[in-house]
Amino acid sequence: MTTSAALRIPRRDAAANRESLLAAARIVFNRDPTASLEAVATEAGLSRRSVYGHFANREELLFELVTAGARRVASALEAVTHPDPLARLALIASTLWREVESVRVMAVVAVRGPLALHTAATLGSIRADLRAAITEGQAEGSMRRDLPAERLARLVEDTALVVLEDSTEHPLGARDGGRLVMLMTLAVVGLGWRDAGDFIDGWTELTWPAVDDSSANTDGTDG
Repeated sequence: MTTSAALRIPRRDAAANRESLLAAARIVFNRDPTASLEAVATEAGLSRRSVYGHFANREELLFELVTAGARRVASALEAVTHPDPLARLALIASTLWREVESVRVMAVVAVRGPLALHTAATLGSIRADLRAAITEGQAEGSMRRDLPAERLARLVEDTALVVLEDSTEHPLGARDGGRLVMLMTLAVVGLGWRDAGDFIDGWTELTWPAVDDSSANTDGTDG
């Protein structure tokens, strides 16, 4: 075996172990945000020593996990576009839910915990899109005008987080959660609950994908 070939094998193993640790951490921390590195190592089927070969401490692992998650969400939301600002706002809410519903506890930790400022910076462009949709909706009269767009955007964001937080304590299926987060978002910007429901039903883009969603999934696996 050549020297270069011998070096590639350990590097591939190290990369695979790192991915295994991140995948395990996603599951473990979603079950218990206070879980130890030992619990992550056990979930990954690796030794505690192997964890420290990649991450100096628990905080470093959490930082990488939250960063990767926030970037994934930001990437998905960058693709959201719609000429109708109300529909665009609902799509932002729905897409956010779809991206994080399988790791709801971790999502709440990312935006409410010690890494909140870091998460906010990573999602900065999405917040700008949210404000832009609200500003446009206010200008055309489809959204409430008694509050400034900046404040309304913060309330929309907080409302989405409330749905996430509630669903971690009270089981809520992915499809039902997706609809609820849209209903609540539209309510915040001025629609009544009947009008919000009719609005969602009137756009095929706001329909949840035809997938099996018979039960809530909050253990960090795909649902």
